[in-house]
Amino acid sequence: MEETYFRKGFGLKAEVKPVIDAEYHSALLEQIRSRGYTDTFGDVTVRLAEEFGFCYGVDRAVDYAYETVHKFGDRRIFLVGEIIHNPHVNKRMTEMGIRFIYPDPDGVFDFSHLTSDDVVILPAFGVTLHDFHRLREVGCILVDTTCGSVLHVWKRVDEYARDGFTALIHGKYHHEESRATASQVDKHPNGKYVIVRDMAEAILVCDYVANRPGRMDREAFMHHFAEKASVGFDPDRDLLDIGVANQTTMLAKESLAIGDRVRTAMIEHFGEVHAAAHYRSFGTICSATQERQDAVVKMMADPPDLMIVIGGYNSSNTNHLAHMCRQHTKTFHIEDSSCIDVETGTIRHKPELAATAPEQVETDWLPSGPFSLGLTAGASTPNNKIGEALLRVLRIHGVDAGMHEVAAV
Repeated sequence: MEETYFRKGFGLKAEVKPVIDAEYHSALLEQIRSRGYTDTFGDVTVRLAEEFGFCYGVDRAVDYAYETVHKFGDRRIFLVGEIIHNPHVNKRMTEMGIRFIYPDPDGVFDFSHLTSDDVVILPAFGVTLHDFHRLREVGCILVDTTCGSVLHVWKRVDEYARDGFTALIHGKYHHEESRATASQVDKHPNGKYVIVRDMAEAILVCDYVANRPGRMDREAFMHHFAEKASVGFDPDRDLLDIGVANQTTMLAKESLAIGDRVRTAMIEHFGEVHAAAHYRSFGTICSATQERQDAVVKMMADPPDLMIVIGGYNSSNTNHLAHMCRQHTKTFHIEDSSCIDVETGTIRHKPELAATAPEQVETDWLPSGPFSLGLTAGASTPNNKIGEALLRVLRIHGVDAGMHEVAAV
């Protein structure tokens, strides 16, 4: 009987490595990295964050996708959603013949056209428990690239639901990862979850738990969290036992602060003894996300004159890096190197944290004299796109870096 589920690749890493290196490598970035993450080009001092770009989970997902095409080139290959939130990488997947299955506005995927002869790649964010079971019923070959850090969070949420705790998830309720994480409670008959976007929403929960004056009443609370909580969620019943988890790409500092606030609220209303038994918070912070955020914090201790953050506008971790940088220096979040136009000298960028914020075009955005330029990128951004962006900046400024990244020429 044919094996239909794969999580550890196909042993073809050596075969696909030369292709991946050729498509995503940047000699320019390697040069700067080898010089202590700082280099000078003309009158521009370039500083790289010490952690940036592809993380282990993204590397693994991209590698498995290439291996899948190598192994199953004679079959139809589909991808549920996007492999990662990067337009360049997803475009390459399309060029390789991978077909994307996008959800409808309600987040529902149509798998009716799939057959048992097809191959389906599950993205690094994972898929909901319901969608996973639907695909297993089809009988197609599944290549699961779900990140190990995401699986770690799923394990905690599963444990919370098993033990009767409501999973309070710091994340974006419409994000693929948060939906997949929340669905883990469905492994248990009475599993419950509630998703909070930020500290402001977490405080709404804390106010309810602590029964503070002016808190939302039950009806208002249920209305506010209607799309962000499990079916049948009852705050009077389901906020007595809480386990905190997070979408791995959120601001780690905020996730930890939310956990502390929830615990404090439980102590305030029920006492320390109750909180010790009825509140849980296990370490679900993604190390790669933490490292990239820590690297930005280190750089911002002595901020550059200008900061460019590269990554998809719908990439949560990229948006958070840009938000952190904006607190300290002039920052441009660009989706791709093509946002920097060498001919006109302009830059297209997203000025706000919200993924739906419209792009703006800036002219005269580069200093005319010597300046320092900082660079970082989200965990879904390949090195070649970072290198191309740098080359475009230098060319607008009239500096020849002596390097030739393919798409920047």
